[in-house]
Amino acid sequence: MKKLILIGIALLSITAITAQSAEERGLQIANEADKADQGFKSSIVNLKMTLKNKNGQTSERLLITRTLEQSDDGDKSMIVFNSPKDVKGTSTLTFTHKIGSDDQWLFLPSIKRVKRISSNNKSGPFVGSEFAYEDLSSQEVEKYGYKFLKENGNLLIVEQDPVDPKSGYTRRLVTYNKEKAYRLEKIEFYDRKNSLLKTLTYSDYKLYKGKFWRALTMNMINHQSNKETQLKFSDYNFESELSEDDFTQVALKRAGK
Repeated sequence: MKKLILIGIALLSITAITAQSAEERGLQIANEADKADQGFKSSIVNLKMTLKNKNGQTSERLLITRTLEQSDDGDKSMIVFNSPKDVKGTSTLTFTHKIGSDDQWLFLPSIKRVKRISSNNKSGPFVGSEFAYEDLSSQEVEKYGYKFLKENGNLLIVEQDPVDPKSGYTRRLVTYNKEKAYRLEKIEFYDRKNSLLKTLTYSDYKLYKGKFWRALTMNMINHQSNKETQLKFSDYNFESELSEDDFTQVALKRAGK
């Protein structure tokens, strides 16, 4: 009798999964990915940005990124350029919001002024790279509508449609690895004409504090311009104990000096 009950429960579980709509399963996967990365509190990481133009010529920039996790809203982050000289001190502050447009500010050391980035300009390139300003925001579940597309082994592919009408993308195709805490493996970005614009791949993953997966290499390829931007991360620090005071416009100016 006990075996029959267990079999019945298993069948009910399978039925519940198969009864999910594509939208429901897509949202469930996004929620699982979000849940798996909760609790890191704050982090600091160094990174090297390599820009490659359509002729294959490259240039490098060194940056540092600080992130503060928020439980009631999207994360806060600050990016500061340390080299070369022409961009040294340039820094960006991002307040990601679960609902509504994000808040972003840019500090330009040449004019010693903080400039607010308009929501109309979020699709513009971030300091000449293939990353847009909106790509700097944290991955918040509420920012998209979802539709599960297919499963390839451990990989789950979900279509994400931006809620923000000012987004530079009509949709993103996101690949998750369900066996590795639903970490991101690839994102394909489609422009406002619904043509493939860019592909971002995540690689060289490392596990921190037994829970948090971080890709040490991110590679963004622009299929329309044939340009490429690679990010190499190093020296992750999850013991930094950053606070709200580290993510203000005053702190943004200070970081850029």
